[in-house]
Amino acid sequence: MAKKRVYELAKELEISSKELINKMKELNIEVSSHMSTIDDEEAKILKELFDKKPNELKSNSNKYEGENNIDNNINQDNVNEEKQEKLIELEGKVTVKELANKLDISTNELIGKLIGIGIMANINQELDEDTTELIASEYGFEIREAKTLEERQEEELDFEDSEENLVLRPPVVTVMGHVDHGKTSLLDSIRESHVTQREAGGITQHIGASTVNINGNKIVFLDTPGHEAFTSMRARGAQVTDVAILVVAADDGVMPQTIEAINHAKAANVPIIVAINKMDKPEANPDRVKQELTEHGLVPEDWGGDVITVPVSAIKKEGLDELLEMILLVSEMSELKANPNRKAVGTIIEAELDKGRGPVATVLIQKGTLRIGDSIIAGTASGRVRAMIDSYGKRVKKASPSTAVEILGLSEVPQAGDKLFAAKDDKKARELADQRKEQIKRDQIKSKQNISLDDLFDQIKTGEVKDLNIIIKADVQGSIEAVKDALVKLSNEEVKVNPIHGGVGAITESDIMLATASNAIVIGFNVRPTTSATNLAERELVDVRTYRIIYKAIEDIENAIKGMLEPEYKEVVQGRAEVRATFKVPNAGVIAGVYILNGKVTRNSSARLLRDNIVIHEGEISSLRRFKDDVKEIATGYEGGIGIENYNDIKEGDIIEAFVMEEIER
Repeated sequence: MAKKRVYELAKELEISSKELINKMKELNIEVSSHMSTIDDEEAKILKELFDKKPNELKSNSNKYEGENNIDNNINQDNVNEEKQEKLIELEGKVTVKELANKLDISTNELIGKLIGIGIMANINQELDEDTTELIASEYGFEIREAKTLEERQEEELDFEDSEENLVLRPPVVTVMGHVDHGKTSLLDSIRESHVTQREAGGITQHIGASTVNINGNKIVFLDTPGHEAFTSMRARGAQVTDVAILVVAADDGVMPQTIEAINHAKAANVPIIVAINKMDKPEANPDRVKQELTEHGLVPEDWGGDVITVPVSAIKKEGLDELLEMILLVSEMSELKANPNRKAVGTIIEAELDKGRGPVATVLIQKGTLRIGDSIIAGTASGRVRAMIDSYGKRVKKASPSTAVEILGLSEVPQAGDKLFAAKDDKKARELADQRKEQIKRDQIKSKQNISLDDLFDQIKTGEVKDLNIIIKADVQGSIEAVKDALVKLSNEEVKVNPIHGGVGAITESDIMLATASNAIVIGFNVRPTTSATNLAERELVDVRTYRIIYKAIEDIENAIKGMLEPEYKEVVQGRAEVRATFKVPNAGVIAGVYILNGKVTRNSSARLLRDNIVIHEGEISSLRRFKDDVKEIATGYEGGIGIENYNDIKEGDIIEAFVMEEIER
């Protein structure tokens, strides 16, 4: 009897796989996913069912669902109203006076309450979170952290779309995997471009976005870098994506960055399709790859799991059609929808300062449609869309959901990962951006002032903290984020790596002045210092280093940190000497007449005096003699005289242990 997959039958019936699966479950036909198979008889029953009355049940269920929702909404509104009355929003720590005002009581009453629980406080004293919650609960109030400025602005600029306004949108696919497993080559084969040739060292170092048309269906690809330094960029790629393509080389298997990619995709709750690449190689072993995937919680479908695996060869362009079909199938199951008829909301994928065009940002539109002339805000940047360029380099007038475009017209370079919103007008966009700038300034001032005695004591307890200040300049914002994340990870208890500034563009005089003021080093990635900056750096003795490949920069900083660390020492015992006589020498104190039992004693050794194997004293050797001559060392089996600096309580039978502290290479 012939078997048919669920998604194939759904295509024939012109319905979604999800709808078909739900109907099969109602009919008690066992099915696990869209890849499950069904026999001819079951397929026939389903065809007849859908031919008769495909929408009747659905419309009825929607009717009841709608009625229930109305009742639920009314009840929910009442609950929310009750909660609202007894809710206080607080931003950070509050003073006694501020809390009294929020609770609508006098400060004296609140101070009395605090004394009752053993806290002596004046009206301007800050209260910790636990105390604030305890007092508020006594008055029947619930504490909630106040929304940030950005959250409040987002509420003003964004809203939830109603179901009837939503339409299907193309899937956004992130390509992930280990370095050199062929991610970009796979994309090249799909879109027939040659990104690899333009990248330094053959490594993709900027997030790229491109749109591919497959038989009238669009797929948007995000190409995230594979090098370990770009973990943060890869995480960002997973946050805006609908499907993750995990590229694993058939001849290499699961590697460290493959595991990272799996974790990021899982954290973002994104379905994973595994492309087993390099199947053209003679040593290709897809079964080994599948085995290794199961060890990390990805069980392939043909092994009884739910993860789709597709064997491909980017070089020979084999298996690509099946991979694309699987992407469309998984996205169909997810029912990806957005409202194109509203003001645009998107995410900045990449941003850079272009010499001729000014700030340029790559944005992925997620809701609404962005048009030429729209007023926009992204982070602290605002402006009006002057031009939009699609993934093929063509100028476009509008960008709908799941479209990645380069936009021109922002006032400054936004941060990669910033949300982009279309605002009512230029004035509103500028006002919101200015509010964000003011908030950042206030936060910086606050963080400088709010150093408590507790924090200071903690720092003293952990020892003197050394700061390695770093200024990072790069050609694109994403590189700055990646370098920052990688460098901060190099910090340890003794040295704190502190990226104090990051910016897009050439290294300028202002960067050198900042480095001088803060005793920092300057790192340039894919950028060079200006002539005036070079001259100033030489005068001010500022260390400026430029790189083309990021991991070289990380290696150099790691080595610099090792040089800065307090040296670590280990004790090396050189030898032991037995005290056989003692002599009082004028102006020198007591000298021990010794016999060297083993090893040697040198002039620069430290000495430990043992009596019955108990340490009596540790100190430096003040004199070392053979007969009347000063010597540098005395070896095993020889006799001599040893003086210990500022110590005279030496007795016959004592053991002098000579040792040195050797520095261990960090």
